[in-house]
Amino acid sequence: MAKGMLFLALGILASAMLIANTPTMQVVVLLGISIWAFCRFYYFAFYVIEHYVDPEFKFAGLIAFTRYLLRRKRR
Repeated sequence: MAKGMLFLALGILASAMLIANTPTMQVVVLLGISIWAFCRFYYFAFYVIEHYVDPEFKFAGLIAFTRYLLRRKRR
C-alpha cells in the first residue's frame, strides 16, 4: 500500500512540475493522454499474459514475466 502511495505521489509531483514549467493547455492534455496510454498498455500487457501466454503463471510484474520468458526459451 505504501509503495503504491509513493508512486502516486511521485506521479502527481512530476506532473505538477511539468505543468508548472510550461502551463499550457496543450501540455496538460498531452500529459493526460500519455498517462492514460501507459496505464492502458500496462493493463493490456497483464491481460494478454494472464489469458493468452500462460494462465497458470503468477507474476509480480513485467520484469518477472520477462524472466519467465527467458527461462522458458533456455529449456
